[in-house]
Amino acid sequence: MVTRSEVTTETGPDAQAIPLQERESFQFRCHQGVSCYLTCCHKLELRLYPYDIICLKNKLSCSSTEFLERYTRLGAGVHPYFPAVMLNMVVSEEAPCPFLRESGCSVYTDRPSACRTYPLERGVEKEGVGAKLKSHYSVVHHSYCKGHDEENSYTVRQWKREQRLDSFNLMNDLWAEVDAFFAGDPWQGEGHAGPRQQLAFMVCYNLDAFRAYCIENKLTSRYRMDRDQRRRIERDDAELLKFGFNWLLHVLGNKRTLTPR
Repeated sequence: MVTRSEVTTETGPDAQAIPLQERESFQFRCHQGVSCYLTCCHKLELRLYPYDIICLKNKLSCSSTEFLERYTRLGAGVHPYFPAVMLNMVVSEEAPCPFLRESGCSVYTDRPSACRTYPLERGVEKEGVGAKLKSHYSVVHHSYCKGHDEENSYTVRQWKREQRLDSFNLMNDLWAEVDAFFAGDPWQGEGHAGPRQQLAFMVCYNLDAFRAYCIENKLTSRYRMDRDQRRRIERDDAELLKFGFNWLLHVLGNKRTLTPR
């Protein structure tokens, strides 16, 4: 089986994607002086990944349940067996991002993966079980974007460092593995929105609800782990999400991602 995942915004018919190697350079700079400033923050079809939701709900000081209800909707996933979570735009003619202000992005330090990666798009793939994930990049040109006319030049590596993409890429790679597992339809005939799929959705996207589920069912105590690891899972959202991914692979796919006590 080939695992594939993309971190991308909706490119549209006018977009041109050019493959780029890690050490190749591209020209780009986004700032208030470019004539298209904030144009890309309107009329988006923006898919949110599990780690995006963690960062955004913490930035906004709300629960994951509140965030999902207020800012998102379900959309078609990359395969028919698990939905995507899409960011709602403001209902108006211009349809801006809900976090856009006159001064710019109000959640900039915790902006989603696709916004952080742009003008690059990142894909990952894995050829079979046991193989390592391989990432690849493209630089995307939209006809409206004047940032490519700026003189600033970056390599992919430099852009990843400047945009602080490492933690996002790490978590999105873990998600890609889980979503590839979902593509095999592990719901045992329950169909769309059955109990198993709802459980998986909670783990992946509604982390605060999953935390409550863990506490109620004493989930971490059922598996072998040292005290420090258990403490990290209890206190750190990213560690809880990693545990949740492993737990889903274990309980739904009988994979040896966790060891029962």
